[in-house]
Amino acid sequence: MQELELVPYLLYEKEDTGILWIKFNRPEKLNAAVGGSERTGTLSKVGEYMRAGDDDPDVKVIVLTGVGRGFCAGVDVSGADTGSFEAGDNFLGNAPAPEGVDASREHFYYGITKLMKDISFIRKPTIAMLNGVAAGFGMGMSLQCDIRYGCENTRFISYQQVGQIIENGGAYYLPRLAGLGRALEFSFTGHLDAETAAEWGVLNKMVPADELEDEVRALCDRIMRNPPLVSWVNKRVIRAAMDSTLETTAVLTSNASGILANSQDAQEARSALRERREPNFEAR
Repeated sequence: MQELELVPYLLYEKEDTGILWIKFNRPEKLNAAVGGSERTGTLSKVGEYMRAGDDDPDVKVIVLTGVGRGFCAGVDVSGADTGSFEAGDNFLGNAPAPEGVDASREHFYYGITKLMKDISFIRKPTIAMLNGVAAGFGMGMSLQCDIRYGCENTRFISYQQVGQIIENGGAYYLPRLAGLGRALEFSFTGHLDAETAAEWGVLNKMVPADELEDEVRALCDRIMRNPPLVSWVNKRVIRAAMDSTLETTAVLTSNASGILANSQDAQEARSALRERREPNFEAR
């Protein structure tokens, strides 16, 4: 595994429990993102940290959250540390938009959008623990995760305040999570509180703020009791099925089922069940 280059504005905290905590760490700025699509930008580093956890056999579940009162407030529009937020910056921090009629769109698509989408391709279960505001980039990253737990301090804010549309997966995931009418309501207003997000299905669960970490840890524990290979393959099949047909999904599941049945983890699961003991899975 390639050595991970750490940055102060994003923490990488791996526990012996099997949980990897990736934490936005600019609490004085509600964890606003640093930069844009450049290699050292927050979004790039989130993907890099997640891939490192994906490659680490000791990591079972990855949790993305924020330090302090915010999850991630998106682009830092104040200009501090990321350059001023000016026309032509294309919402990429201080990176100027490339010249040309279509260059800006291509730069955004192959930069920000690709980096955001990469989060959804992590094999292992990913959880967004939304301890506070998730705006712009922050909302996009949380929607790319598999599961979202929040509290009364959670709120989603779109790009209306900077004159932009919902991007980076929001336009894709919100109609699937909440339904078309609700997604459009959010797109017209730009704000979604925690209670409504839970009612709409954007949050899997809403709990009191002082219980949020305990609830997420309990969820991780339930996930880690199951064979890792089963979780990984279930994730890929279910995500693929969102954009597919029943017939294609049937092919995917029938192909995967036979392979999993002969895995060491499946054999261990059956042995543990027969012997009434806790299984010891090795993701093989």
